[in-house]
Amino acid sequence: MIRLSNVQKTYPARRGSDEHTALRGIDLDIAAGEIVGVIGRSGAGKSTLIRCINLLETPTSGSVIVDGTDVTKLSNRDLPLFRRQLGMVFQHFNLLSSRTVYDNIALPLELAGASKAEIAAAVDPLLPLVGLEEKRDRYPAELSGGQKQRVGIARALSSSPKVLLCDEVTSALDPETTRQILNLLKDINKRLGLTMVVITHEMAVVKALCDRVAVMDGGVIVEEGLVDGIFANPVHDTTKSLLADEFVEFRAGQDSAQSRDQSSGQEG
Repeated sequence: MIRLSNVQKTYPARRGSDEHTALRGIDLDIAAGEIVGVIGRSGAGKSTLIRCINLLETPTSGSVIVDGTDVTKLSNRDLPLFRRQLGMVFQHFNLLSSRTVYDNIALPLELAGASKAEIAAAVDPLLPLVGLEEKRDRYPAELSGGQKQRVGIARALSSSPKVLLCDEVTSALDPETTRQILNLLKDINKRLGLTMVVITHEMAVVKALCDRVAVMDGGVIVEEGLVDGIFANPVHDTTKSLLADEFVEFRAGQDSAQSRDQSSGQEG
């Protein structure tokens, strides 16, 4: 479904900054219907990678093949049609405050010139899919963070894409809302058979959602494999460090919960 071959992305030097290579010879295969996580610390190159898949960033060299087409060779005329095959969900919801839930979801279709009937046929089934039937006519200011992200997911699905690209979609959410959004994404994957690429810095997100994971550091993939195997037997120091951080956060959460329970017991 998606194949990245020797993808490199170099940003030229600008005033006050040197040339910067964000991706260094990336090779990655993603099968149709698979959920693949790309994890790494800030600056590892993971967001640049996902933006090279939908050509929001143009690779300096290498090929990006999506559904049999090397998209780096597409003309400017063909790019919009290609991008409709790839939905993207962002960390920051990017909703228009003056538009309702329905109208925010419909926006990509409006921009593509769809009729009102076509928009309704696409948007109406998405509202129950993402659990927003009762919020159809609400505005972003009336929604919780999790509900805003559900709007973002529905908007990304409105053009019936084959691929869903998720860039840090839970990093602005609390743990319970994160769990709900991850469950929603898993359900969408099963129902629609969508291929998903998930950018994250949280190993817990990878474990809860993904089939495979690619670990990035310094613009390269340092380790890749099935999630269970990577968690059971990490090889690269970056992977081990990310897992260690996750364990520390887990223990901190346990200690915090235990302290709250003890305080409640003393008050009672």
